[in-house]
Amino acid sequence: MELGLVGLGKMGGNMRERIRRAGHTVVGYDRNADLADVHSLEELVGKLPGPRVVWVMVPAGAPTQSTIDELAELLEPGDVVVDGGNSRWTDDERHAEQLAAKGIGFVDCGVSGGVWGLENGYALMYGGSEEDVAKVQPVFDALKPEGDFGSVHAGKVGAGHFAKMVHNGIEYAMMQAYAEGWELLEKVDSVTDVREVFRSWQEGTVIRSWLLDLAVNALDEDEHLDGLRGYAQDSGEGRWTVEAAIDHAVPLPAITASLFARFASRQDDSPQMKMIAALRNQFGGHAVEKK
Repeated sequence: MELGLVGLGKMGGNMRERIRRAGHTVVGYDRNADLADVHSLEELVGKLPGPRVVWVMVPAGAPTQSTIDELAELLEPGDVVVDGGNSRWTDDERHAEQLAAKGIGFVDCGVSGGVWGLENGYALMYGGSEEDVAKVQPVFDALKPEGDFGSVHAGKVGAGHFAKMVHNGIEYAMMQAYAEGWELLEKVDSVTDVREVFRSWQEGTVIRSWLLDLAVNALDEDEHLDGLRGYAQDSGEGRWTVEAAIDHAVPLPAITASLFARFASRQDDSPQMKMIAALRNQFGGHAVEKK
């Protein structure tokens, strides 16, 4: 099939390549002309046959809204817009209503995979009608990991980003647990090789995971994380997860504590947050602050 892809940064650029490797045509647009196949959204839409599918992969909030506003004026009834960024699920409902008024479908898609997605595939959680999802399905199939898992039609519009939000909240708590354990091991005199303790956990233990593998990668690069500041940003989903938990009276003590720990990292040079920063750099290519 033919797809328009808006936003060719760390995630979008690799997604374009993976979709092309699967034999599909991708027309990409980015504000950075060096990355783009076309020079405007109007040109992108003009190169696609109908019914068109345009995947938006830009930062949440105003950038996504302005892109959808422009696409709403360029696309035609029967076309579909996919928001694959990290938008809040409540924004999805508004975007779907805005586009539906012009006969344009909308699918929201939470995407997980970071800088490793090109080779390993992307975990996809999407929401929307069966009809709209079917128009995008070949792209979902191209992006997902090999095998039976890694892709789910989570429900109605908003369900994809809500599921991805909860996924990221769990990710926050898992990273925090590894970081706390690492700091405690580093503090005691009796443990003389913390990195190898972490490495030993990679096989046969109940806490083995890809995040643990990435922690070992980070420690191989900088055994005591001396080159990092203990400062970790949050991208928004953790806050939204806690807010949703409050709205639905669901207790989330571990996820909430992990979010607050990131806030604390911005006040002092926290050893735990060095590990969080290292892990985020490992799996997502996020920037780290050097000492």
